[in-house]
Amino acid sequence: MSIVELDAIGLSRAIHARQVSCHEVMQAYLAQIERFNPAVNALVSLRAQEEVLAEARVRDIELDQGRSRGWMHGMPQAIKDLAPTQGLRTTMGSPLFVAQVPVEDAISVARVRASGAIIIGKSNVPEFGLGSQTYNSLFGTTGNAYDPSLAAGGSSGGAAVALALRMLPVADGSDMMGSLRNPAAFNNVFGLRPSLGRVPHGPAPELFVQQLATEGPMGRSVADVARLLSIQAGHDARAPLSLKDDPSVFGAPLARDFKGARLGWLGDYNGYLPMQDGVLRLCESALGDFTALGCEVQSCQPDFSMERLWHTWLVHRHWLVQGALGAVYADPLKRPLLKPEAQWEVEGGLRLSAADVYQASLSRSDWYRALAKLFQRYDFLLLPTAQVFPFDARQTWPRVVAGQVMDTYHRWMEVVIGPTLAGLPSMSVPVGLNPQGLPMGLQIIGPAQADRAVLQLAYAHEQLTRWVRRYPPRMLE
Repeated sequence: MSIVELDAIGLSRAIHARQVSCHEVMQAYLAQIERFNPAVNALVSLRAQEEVLAEARVRDIELDQGRSRGWMHGMPQAIKDLAPTQGLRTTMGSPLFVAQVPVEDAISVARVRASGAIIIGKSNVPEFGLGSQTYNSLFGTTGNAYDPSLAAGGSSGGAAVALALRMLPVADGSDMMGSLRNPAAFNNVFGLRPSLGRVPHGPAPELFVQQLATEGPMGRSVADVARLLSIQAGHDARAPLSLKDDPSVFGAPLARDFKGARLGWLGDYNGYLPMQDGVLRLCESALGDFTALGCEVQSCQPDFSMERLWHTWLVHRHWLVQGALGAVYADPLKRPLLKPEAQWEVEGGLRLSAADVYQASLSRSDWYRALAKLFQRYDFLLLPTAQVFPFDARQTWPRVVAGQVMDTYHRWMEVVIGPTLAGLPSMSVPVGLNPQGLPMGLQIIGPAQADRAVLQLAYAHEQLTRWVRRYPPRMLE
């Protein structure tokens, strides 16, 4: 097995056993990037090869001296281009920040770096992470690993494609509206949106406000995702809402017996969500996998208006985006540099009152309680990860789904907002390919802070199905 085919845990073992050198690992990944990245445009702002190879040689010297920085010692990493990286530009996909070079790492980035990872560049994103189609005016569009002419998903689209094409061993991302889950589904890899507070957000000014987005892990195996989470997670005093649980638990073995576990299947919320032909059928076929594991699967629905949930989402989204981009929008010279969807979000936020935000917060709490009531009957909930398969990458977003006109740029991803608003752990697991060879995923949703349990069920499903190993991208052949 080649170096780039190793999973991240296997790669770490090989490096620490001195079966491969960090320099050899970096050479192998740089060659993979040189081979595939031009076709998909997943990685951007790449550092000079001689620089990262020199860092790899230093890592080898450290191992010669009996010193390892941690699990990621010598592993190449490309950080999502929304997360600040010290000394490496962070553009957020916007021409407004083309020259921005942070002086401090994001908390999760600092932890990855401290664990020994070598930062080689950034992974591509939509402008400001808005929208589940990875394109921007700085770097262009990221193509899908299974067909570069199709969308990669987003906003962690670059990360997911780089993973699928073995250009990274494991990847970081972030998730507000499915940004760790949707691109994982579109590229046949795993993406976990952790519980609210699991991975500290920041350093950032909105410590008590930013409660929709969270950083998290992606990988080609569930064990890799869990191991990366053990690096990213853990309390930080600068993030007052971060959880104090010991993150090392995520590095423990994931095997568990699920006989008798109760799973609730949400489907399309009783026909509320329009879905492209084949999506629901493929996800429903995966329910038999969970039955084979000994689980009991039943259809269920939350006692909550889904239209109310969408309105709650819009208020929170408008409010947060307007808070982040309002000053840019107010500048007549900078406003034209914001894509139309960003301007629309800000304008929506400007129309809100404090009472609107407060009422949406009450609705969000009611939604949490509605799901908590379901979790009195079920151990996990299941839901499709996306409503469409990867679409033409020249299209900014799907205007029509199953004959229904999408009234916003992100309505076609409405399926992912439930776990986000409830702050619950939600993991996208692959469920196979449609007849056209395009991937899809299924969300495993757990109760509040049950991240490890979600990983365990995902692991059991992976051992049974092996979709990532069985169906790699054709480009790799």
